[in-house]
Amino acid sequence: MPTLTNVDWLVLCLVGVGVYLVKQVFSKKNPAPYPPGPPGWPLVGNITDVPNIKPWLTFAKWGKKYGDISHVEVFGQHVVVLNSVDIAAEMLERKSSVYSDRPVFHMGGELVGWKHSLPLLPYGNRFLWYRKTFHHSIGDRVTLDKYHPIIQMETHRFLRQVLAKPDELEAHVRHTAGAIILRISHGYEVKDNDSFVDLADRALSQFSRSMSPNAFMVDIMPFLAKVPEWFPGAGFKRLAREWHETAEEMVDAPHKFVKDQMAAGIAPKSFTSSLLEGRTLSAEEDHMVKWSAASLYGGGSNTTVSAIYSLFLAMILFPDVQKKVQTEIDAVIGPDRLPSFTDRHSLPYTEALTKDVLRWNVVTPVGIPHCVTEDDIHNGYYVPKGSSIISNIWFMLNDPRTYDNPSQFTPERFLAKDGKSPERDPRTICFGFGRRICPGRHLANLTVWLSVVMSLAVFDISKVVENGVEITPELDPSTGTISHPKSFRCSIRHRSAKAFELIQQDI
Repeated sequence: MPTLTNVDWLVLCLVGVGVYLVKQVFSKKNPAPYPPGPPGWPLVGNITDVPNIKPWLTFAKWGKKYGDISHVEVFGQHVVVLNSVDIAAEMLERKSSVYSDRPVFHMGGELVGWKHSLPLLPYGNRFLWYRKTFHHSIGDRVTLDKYHPIIQMETHRFLRQVLAKPDELEAHVRHTAGAIILRISHGYEVKDNDSFVDLADRALSQFSRSMSPNAFMVDIMPFLAKVPEWFPGAGFKRLAREWHETAEEMVDAPHKFVKDQMAAGIAPKSFTSSLLEGRTLSAEEDHMVKWSAASLYGGGSNTTVSAIYSLFLAMILFPDVQKKVQTEIDAVIGPDRLPSFTDRHSLPYTEALTKDVLRWNVVTPVGIPHCVTEDDIHNGYYVPKGSSIISNIWFMLNDPRTYDNPSQFTPERFLAKDGKSPERDPRTICFGFGRRICPGRHLANLTVWLSVVMSLAVFDISKVVENGVEITPELDPSTGTISHPKSFRCSIRHRSAKAFELIQQDI
């Protein structure tokens, strides 16, 4: 929960009394009980129960204690947590007409300004327009074919960067993810130490922090948004102002780059240029174009960074898996060329490994909450209008009812063997549910797969050895809407002289 000062507690008590009295006067009998959950306090509800540090772990404990659907209430705001894929599908997909809205995010959305981005948009015309433009550009495997050369080229550059400076792996992963998505979204070719990539890293880190559940008091007591920065306990206002400036710069700078390139007649084809070309846009339309492009750019870079960095961590911790996938790549591809997308269907173990990368260290552990637009009764439980619905994606991908020995990195779980069916494809879970499913999931899947196969074709990845002692990194994902593995050190070496030649080939 947020760190509370004495002033915060005084305000909480006063607000709690007010909420309690209003509820006593205007409350009506519920048509069914709320889902079970931890008992709340009088007046303030469950304010001490909702975590902001790795909330998925607390939600998983609720699932074990109260069942797959649980409930808390904070100052009259209802939160329903789902710990089951089946229940998430029933509510968020089969009842998507009433479960596809977003709650208001007072810190990240309203104050920092991310309310204009696709993930936070309320369900409506603007949301549908964004989704339509995304579908035409990156909506399926056929439309993505035209981006294969970009992904291939930038991933090859990634191999060169890692070979040259293996100690800077995390920076190389971030640079490459930004390079791929900026070419697609804005036609921008990333340079070394690129300002656009650095800007996006800062903005998206701030987005993740601003969206952490219950991290800021203003998300619990929205009226605090009106207090001035000098007011005791209002330090979040200064943070919000600074983060808002970063977000606006991230959105505006690449958009201006495209416009300048188009004015000079040298703009390459991109998501943004295709929406601007041959049109005179109103201010509102221009705003929609730049924020839809920023949504593509932001969503496509930070999430793939987490997944690809997780790959290298998994290969350190599970060296037998690395040997198996390299054996397959060597048998199918051979030593004389780098893998390409045309090889994908010939590499089933590599495909399975990519799936476990997405399952093992979850990029968006609790996703972004949905909001229900009508009262609903589900499985006999009352879900009132306006409730926030949180999917505990981390638990769904680590649920022993679905995945055998889930803490282990085991690609074999996704291969049929000895009459046993493969375990559930994590891509049906990790990208969200219903009408809010990630529209860039096919692009992310392509990017991660190629990073897996090209990296393991040419590199051996192992633990760092210091003074004769192996240093074993730990799996310690960060808190935030987008979770990253804790930074780690590893040894990365080219597998052979031929692998070295392949990495150094002209791109």
